[in-house]
Amino acid sequence: MDDYLNLFVEETSFYNRIVLGAFLPESWWGPLPHWFQGWLRNYIGGVLLYFVSGFLWCFYIYYLKRNVYLPKDAIPSNRAMLLQIGVAMKAMPWYCALPSLSEYMIESGWTKCFSRINDVGWLSYLVYIAVYLVIVEFGIYWMHRELHDIKPLYKYLHATHHIYNKQNTLSPFAGLAFHPLDGILQAVPHVVALFLLPMHFTTHIALLFIEAIWTANIHDCIHAKVWPVMGAGYHTIHHTTYRHNYGHYTIWMDWMFGTLRDPVEDEVKKM
Repeated sequence: MDDYLNLFVEETSFYNRIVLGAFLPESWWGPLPHWFQGWLRNYIGGVLLYFVSGFLWCFYIYYLKRNVYLPKDAIPSNRAMLLQIGVAMKAMPWYCALPSLSEYMIESGWTKCFSRINDVGWLSYLVYIAVYLVIVEFGIYWMHRELHDIKPLYKYLHATHHIYNKQNTLSPFAGLAFHPLDGILQAVPHVVALFLLPMHFTTHIALLFIEAIWTANIHDCIHAKVWPVMGAGYHTIHHTTYRHNYGHYTIWMDWMFGTLRDPVEDEVKKM
């Protein structure tokens, strides 16, 4: 068992060498405890992903395609985006504690994670991913909904994110502009799922970081009309009504629990 758990340690050590080695002298990070190296690597990776994806996204939709996807009065001000960046950067060190904690639990053998796809086979791997995503979708839906329904949670945590409540205050940079505990709570289903079913370690870590890109996407206010994806058109309604479209990747949970509101139907009603 210890030999197998060492595979996870070797993998995270490999990631540490790639990321930390690219930005810092080894004499700075080499003596640090393994768990702290993991946190530092997650922090650097999270910051880079946030800024690179956010700037590229904003440059494309607000400048290269100006007035193509959004009318001029729906483009957020630079001040609004800087405010979102400030909130996200204050929370980022805390966000990175979650993947670091999940890595520690995996390396300690507390979860059902497996290291190599060949350990279970490709068919089982794909089935596990599908079930994992269903668990994550269900968990994030209810976590998000309770952050609205339980008034102290909304007042002290989730309201930080909902000051962005219309098109000209929403941007890809709002995707991570949460109170730190709010952002962690909404990502917790990713970790809970590790105790419920076997999951490939690298895929789990990748999906955690893909969250940053996904949340940037659903805050750009552009309705892509890709069924059954819970895209920005749906999420913009969430920011304006506060009572609909709590889902994350798809519309299924909102459809099942009666909170779905369709942006196309909304446009028809307005006409």
